[in-house]
Amino acid sequence: MATAMTYTSLVQDLQQYLERGTPDDPTVFDQLPRLINLAERSIATELKILGFINVVTSTLTAGVSVYAKPTRWRETVSINFGLGASQVRTPLFPRSYEYCRSYWPDEDIQGQPLFYSDYDYNNWLIAPTPNANMPFEAIYYQLLPLLDAVNQTNWLTDFAPNLLLHGTLLKCTPFLKNDERIPTWQTLYATDLQAFNTQDLGRIIDRTTSRQEA
Repeated sequence: MATAMTYTSLVQDLQQYLERGTPDDPTVFDQLPRLINLAERSIATELKILGFINVVTSTLTAGVSVYAKPTRWRETVSINFGLGASQVRTPLFPRSYEYCRSYWPDEDIQGQPLFYSDYDYNNWLIAPTPNANMPFEAIYYQLLPLLDAVNQTNWLTDFAPNLLLHGTLLKCTPFLKNDERIPTWQTLYATDLQAFNTQDLGRIIDRTTSRQEA
């Protein structure tokens, strides 16, 4: 019978692999949730694939040039906004903060937006400052909702359980001072990462290729 990974089953798997971490072993048991979360954060840093993409919609507000990024934002893919009565989707072009400030130094002056940049880790800067209220759509790489006893599943448990298991085991071995196992988990984890990167590259190529019927 097929089984799916959950946070609870991942903890149980770790206990089996490590032969540690039961409630009778509180030092390791209490650390397992943190090690799982560390693995999730590492995977989010090392992978830029479709499973980590999310989309948020909101409104550019006339006279406002700085906008909050979504919760768990990691990297922006693209931003577009609706222009005119028909709300034709128009892309904003990524630029550096310095370029945006140089191009539009007075944020009190308004115009049709052309560019965006990172204002800081939590905010975007839009230039020129919008001259009307306009819907916008931002596509970005996110840190997935972290697993815990309440949030039992996310994209990793559903589609990459081997990657999450091997990544967490890699985080566990230094904590357990079991350094001789690091090469084993490192090799498995690196193989999993490469497989997902290769698979996603194939999707990108397929998406940009025009096919013709034979």
